[in-house]
Amino acid sequence: MATYRSLKDIDWAMMFLTLCLCLIGVLQIYSVTHATPAWRDAWWKQILFLITGLLLMWLIMVIDYHTLLGQTPVFYALTLFLLVLTFAIGKRVLGAGRWIPLPLGLHFQVSEFAKLVIVLLVARFLTELKKDTVEFWDVIRMIGLVGLPMVLVMKQPDLGTSLTYLPPLIVGIFLAGLRWQYVAGFLLLVGIASPLGYMMMRPYQKSRLEVFLNPNLDPQGEGYQIIQSKIAVGQGGMWGRGATQGSQTQLKFLPVPHTDFIFSTFAEEHGFVGVVVTLGLYFLLLMQIVQNAQTAPDRAGMYLCMGVASVILLHVLVNVGMVVGQMPVTGIPLPLLSYGGSSIWSMFLMLGLVNNVRLRRFVN
Repeated sequence: MATYRSLKDIDWAMMFLTLCLCLIGVLQIYSVTHATPAWRDAWWKQILFLITGLLLMWLIMVIDYHTLLGQTPVFYALTLFLLVLTFAIGKRVLGAGRWIPLPLGLHFQVSEFAKLVIVLLVARFLTELKKDTVEFWDVIRMIGLVGLPMVLVMKQPDLGTSLTYLPPLIVGIFLAGLRWQYVAGFLLLVGIASPLGYMMMRPYQKSRLEVFLNPNLDPQGEGYQIIQSKIAVGQGGMWGRGATQGSQTQLKFLPVPHTDFIFSTFAEEHGFVGVVVTLGLYFLLLMQIVQNAQTAPDRAGMYLCMGVASVILLHVLVNVGMVVGQMPVTGIPLPLLSYGGSSIWSMFLMLGLVNNVRLRRFVN
């Protein structure tokens, strides 16, 4: 039975890096919303999200992760139910129905918490295989299990969030041992299916892809966000314009500056140096998670840690790539910085899962 010795076994370095990124996020949210009446209270709401996030992290830390893995089928079924329920009672914002209304004016985004369930699902599936390589039909079964919530989230529609379910699956399969023939076959399948996937895209998704390749096709419409974001990043220079001093940000040229494009506003106000420091914090955070994967007491713990690392890495790569015009606009938030309760809570739960594994790395 795995146990832990004391609170000193918590990964305090990971906690410190997490809170540093959260502090940067709160300060930046204040900077970009203090002059906007509708969002003036966003920064202190974010603080409340962080406090409750810490409570959720503690809750998931004290429950042995083997117990959580044992309840994965229940979590999976509940997630599917809530995703279906979102279609019935979900609040629609900008044409997308992704949020279930809660008391006190809060909204619950099921698709964010589904990331944690996918990480648990993949870890449990691969652990139960108990063999050195993953066979073809194992891969098909896993794709089916992960694909079902993906399809439901795509229908909301939310293509960006649905794609965040893939990294735990891909990383887990490779760690479990995937034959190179399957990799070659998968790449060939992707190449053949890509044109079909493009034809199945909704018109707005096709437009985003085309505008990503050439923002000037629609500079006042779909291309507006990318153009303004790149201008903001460029204006930051080496040291930035200073907090609350970014022209693109403060003059409201950037849409949703406290959520999807928070990194653009940060780059404008804190420059290249601020960007390097923040990306360095993300790098160190990911390295801490990988280290916990290396010291995990079993393969299940390793799969959990690497699944969490893969989700965070995709979020950072896509969000940062998006704001500098190297990725299509997808609406994927920047972990721990972007405003939003569901995003913060799901991220703290996943980081709590990593600490859960670390606490139980000593086996009696």
